[in-house]
Amino acid sequence: MNQMKIAIYGRQFNDPVVLPYIQQVFDNLINHGVEIYVHRQLHDFLDTNIKTNQYKVLEANDKIEGLIDLFITLGGDGTLLDMVTLIRDSGIPVIGINFGRLGFLASINKNDIAAAISAVVNQQFTLDSRELLSINSELEIFGKNNFALNDITIHKRDDSAMITTHVFLEEEFLNSYWGDGIIISTSTGSTAYSLSCGGPIIFPQSNSLVVTPVAPHNLNVRPVILPDSCTLSFDVECRSANYLVSCDSRTAVIDKTMRFKVTKAGFKLNLIRLNNESYLSTLRNKLLWGLDARNY
Repeated sequence: MNQMKIAIYGRQFNDPVVLPYIQQVFDNLINHGVEIYVHRQLHDFLDTNIKTNQYKVLEANDKIEGLIDLFITLGGDGTLLDMVTLIRDSGIPVIGINFGRLGFLASINKNDIAAAISAVVNQQFTLDSRELLSINSELEIFGKNNFALNDITIHKRDDSAMITTHVFLEEEFLNSYWGDGIIISTSTGSTAYSLSCGGPIIFPQSNSLVVTPVAPHNLNVRPVILPDSCTLSFDVECRSANYLVSCDSRTAVIDKTMRFKVTKAGFKLNLIRLNNESYLSTLRNKLLWGLDARNY
C-alpha cells in the first residue's frame, strides 16, 4: 500500500492557545506513517512554533494533482475558502479542523483531532461534492481565480451611496435592486453571508442558487431561488466613484459600469465528511436548533 500524502494548509495564528492542537495534528499524522506536506504560508509560521521537521514544504506553484491525496486545513471556514484557489479543479478532497468560532465547512472540532485523523487515514469517510460559481466580465478582474464556493457579492463602498444592480436571467430582465448590493450564493454559501441578510438555507444537493439583496431600498424585494444551471447577468450603476465585487474572500474595486456574468464553475470541491457527521447534524449544532431552554 502506498504511503498516504497529506498536505496541511493554514494561516498565521495569533492565539498561542491553538499551538498544542497544531502539534497534535502533526503528531497523529506522523504516528500513522503519513507523508506530510505543509504549504509555504503555514511553514513560515510553524518554523518557530511547532517542534517537528518531518514534513516537506509545498510551494505555491507546485503541481498538486497526482502528488497530494488530500488536504487538511487548520482554522475556520475562511481558511478553507482560501484554499479553494489552491485545489481548483484537481478534485483533491479537503477536510477542515475548526479553530474558529462557527464552522460549516471546517467541521472537525479541535478536540476530535485524533479520531478524525484516524478516520481519514483509514479512509472511513464519504465525499460531499459542492458546486462552485464563476464570474466573468470584460476585464477578467479575478484572473484564473474567478470562482467561489460560497458566494459572489456586488456591494457598495462603506462611504458611498447605494448602488443599482440590474439583473437578467438567461438575458431576460429579472429585477433592478437598489440598496447596498446583492449576493449570489451557492447552496454551500446559503448558511453564510446570504443567511445573515435573510436568505434561505439551501441543502447542498438542491441544484439551486439564491440571489439575496443586501439592505434593499424597496422592502418588498425578497431573495429569489434559481436553478444553478442558469446564467445570470448583472449591470451595476453607482453614483459614487466605485463599488466592490467579491469572490468569497477575494475582492476587487470596480470604477465603472460593467456587465458581469455568473454561471456554474464547471467543477466541484470535494469536502470530506466523516461517517459520524452529516449536513443535518452540522446545521443543528451550528445554529443551536433545539437548545431553547423553553423546550425543556
